[in-house]
Amino acid sequence: MSAAPAHEPSSSLTAFAQGLRAASRSVFLFVVFGTYVGIGALAHDLGFPLTFALGTTLLVWAAPNQVILISALGAGMAPLAAALAVSLSGVRLLPMVVALLPLIRTPAVRTRTLIVPAHLTAISVWVEGLRLLPGVERARRIAFYNGLGVGLLAFASAGTAAGFYLSANLPVLFAAALLFLTPASFLVSTYASSARVVDRLALGLGLVVGGALALANIPLDLVWTGLVAGTLAWLAHSLWSRRG
Repeated sequence: MSAAPAHEPSSSLTAFAQGLRAASRSVFLFVVFGTYVGIGALAHDLGFPLTFALGTTLLVWAAPNQVILISALGAGMAPLAAALAVSLSGVRLLPMVVALLPLIRTPAVRTRTLIVPAHLTAISVWVEGLRLLPGVERARRIAFYNGLGVGLLAFASAGTAAGFYLSANLPVLFAAALLFLTPASFLVSTYASSARVVDRLALGLGLVVGGALALANIPLDLVWTGLVAGTLAWLAHSLWSRRG
């Protein structure tokens, strides 16, 4: 995995360039590229043009949401209903943006300056940002984060185009497996960055609760997973702390 910048950037442009460099050295580079090969192949197989596939990558920039959008429209769903489904799925990114703000926001930062980093926040960018931003001068963190996001987004776009043109030669199961790279890498990265036992307990409970709710076909299973698993982990941690 890439390391934090060795010295403080002297300008926003330098910070942006360092973000690009960090993206090029990130382990998520291969994960993002592979995942978006699957996105490109899916779009091709459902009859969408390359411009549409690239447009979803640039404007949606979240593989699960893109799968929902492409699959829904490919199945003939009304565009408004598909947009609503994507919007509801995108709500999961809101807590990530909220967690990012304390790292990049300063009293001098205008709200409009946060639009780009908010859009660039995907799982890969967010995980790398939380890891690398503490090593960057606070005044340059937005520029660095934007560079990191643009770098990974560029490789995602390249993966989308590659998957689109390679679709005819990609086995269906292989293309589907590529879409699993992002959640798998996020799971491993989250576990590795969990310093406290309660964090790992919440993660483990989330896997169990989430799997059970998904098998039971419970609506809003992802939301309930976070509420139930997080609450149980917090209660267990509180009880253990009191006994200690």
